[in-house]
Amino acid sequence: MIRILLADDETMMRAGVRAILSSDPALDVVAEAGDGKEAVDLAISHRPDVALLDIRMPRLDGLAAAAEIRRAAPATAVVMLTTFGEDDYIAKALDVGASGFLLKSGDPRELIAGIHAVAGGAAYLSPKVARSVISRLQGGRMAKGAVARDRIEGLTEREREVLALLGAGLSNAEIARELHIVEGTVKAYVSAILTRLDVRNRVQAAIIAHEAGLVA
Repeated sequence: MIRILLADDETMMRAGVRAILSSDPALDVVAEAGDGKEAVDLAISHRPDVALLDIRMPRLDGLAAAAEIRRAAPATAVVMLTTFGEDDYIAKALDVGASGFLLKSGDPRELIAGIHAVAGGAAYLSPKVARSVISRLQGGRMAKGAVARDRIEGLTEREREVLALLGAGLSNAEIARELHIVEGTVKAYVSAILTRLDVRNRVQAAIIAHEAGLVA
C-alpha cells in the first residue's frame, strides 16, 4: 500500500481527490489536512509515503509546507496539486524539494500515475508542466549546457550512468535492473549525485542531465 497525506483547504476538493485515489486499491489516504500547518504536523506523525499538497492554503501555504515536510520527514515524497500552471509556481515547487507537480484540471489518471511514480522514487510532472519545463530548457540550452557539464565533472563514471538513467525518467528499481545492481545501491548513488550536484531532488538532477547532454 502507498500511504498518502492529502492537504487542501477546500473540503469538496479533498473529497473529490480522495474518491479518485480510492479507485486504486494500492492507494490509501491515511490523513487529511485543511491547511499547511496541519499538513506538516500530520506528515510528522503519520510518516506517509506521499504528501499531496495544494499550493494555496491558510496558515502555511503548500510550498512552505513542502519545504517543512522534506526537512522533518525526508522519506515522504511531496507532490504539488494546484490549479495554477505558471512557471514561477513550478520553479518554486521544485526548489523546495517536490518530486511531482500536477494540475487539478488534469486527467484523474495522471494523479494516480503521479502518486505511483513518486512513491517508487521517480519524479512526475503533468504533461502541461513538462512542456513548460522542456521549453525553458530549450530556451537557453547552449549556455546552460556548458554550466551543466562543469557541474557533472566531479561525478564518477557510474554516477553519470545513474544520472543519465534518472534523467530519462527511470525509477530506482528500473535503474537497478538496467545496471544489474541492487536497488539499495541505486539509492546510495542517487543520494551521492544529489549531494555532489547540490540539488534538492531528482527533477533538478534530471534537468542537469538533459542540459549536460547525458540524455538525448
